[in-house]
Amino acid sequence: MRHETRRLRVLVVDDDPDYARLLTSIVERQGHGSVQVAGTVAEAVRLAGEADLILLDHQLPDGEGLAVLPVVRAAASRPAVILVTAHGGEALAAAALRAGADDYLIKDASLPSLLPEVLERQRRQRALREALAAAERDLVHAERLAAIGQLNVTLHHAINNPLMVAFAEVALLLDDPTVPADHRPSLHAIRIQLDRIRETLARVGSLGHDGTTPYIANIPMIDLSRRTVPMPVYLGEAVLHLPEQDTERVVAMLLRHAGFGVTRVTGATELTSRASELGVVVVLVHGSGAPGTHPLSGFRPPRERGYRVVALVQGDPGPALAAGADHVVALPFDPGTLTTEVLATLRD
Repeated sequence: MRHETRRLRVLVVDDDPDYARLLTSIVERQGHGSVQVAGTVAEAVRLAGEADLILLDHQLPDGEGLAVLPVVRAAASRPAVILVTAHGGEALAAAALRAGADDYLIKDASLPSLLPEVLERQRRQRALREALAAAERDLVHAERLAAIGQLNVTLHHAINNPLMVAFAEVALLLDDPTVPADHRPSLHAIRIQLDRIRETLARVGSLGHDGTTPYIANIPMIDLSRRTVPMPVYLGEAVLHLPEQDTERVVAMLLRHAGFGVTRVTGATELTSRASELGVVVVLVHGSGAPGTHPLSGFRPPRERGYRVVALVQGDPGPALAAGADHVVALPFDPGTLTTEVLATLRD
């Protein structure tokens, strides 16, 4: 599975045409080509479901921008909302965040430089949510495959032995000269059907997917005709020490799809032990640039080692690099480029 860096669909809500054009040009320079413009609360409500991110003015001809937020929160796509206004202060910002806005920007000279950072942060956060949803689907898929594997063992135990006995009995009857000639077509038909059962068991035994195909009355059944998707080339073992579970699930999914084996650990001591095992090529650890915290969550990689260390850090990358990280990935990270960064680190 490959996660592309996707562009945001942006809705600019502002009744000032000049300012709407300014915001649109900033969005387009960031590479987000799908931009719509609304000048009223009514238009914003109508177009909200088509957007990933809404740049929302507060003062609009038919009401306050905050009136859009309940509708946006109820939308299936749940777009992020950045309140952009020349009016109000901390009280308005607090009210907007309580109502469900994701961020707040003032219409002043700093906006053209701040907006690109906000756009990129929101794009990464949306990509992470989508990758987390994919990780949850992977988990369900793995559980279904485990159930299929257990069922496969049961079927072979409960059916294969009686099937072989039935084959033997039919063969004996066909070899018996005393069996009437008019019974032989029925015995041949039985053997053909037993062969079909044996072939089906063999397909079930090699089943490596949980895809379904429509059956009568739209009832789905496992599609035994599908071939398992080839696994990617094995790239080595990756060890993860990422205390935030959602982040860990996304990283593990991305690395597995790229071809890594993945081991998760819960502490620096276990990480040190696992990292030294044969086949480990990369360690991913939560890093920190905050004063008073260890830059690599207590992990102290030795100078001489056969693996690379990648730290996921929010803030200053300097302390993590000084503590032994070979590469730093900024949080929130981009699911579309994470494995590319890891692979580039291995080639350094």
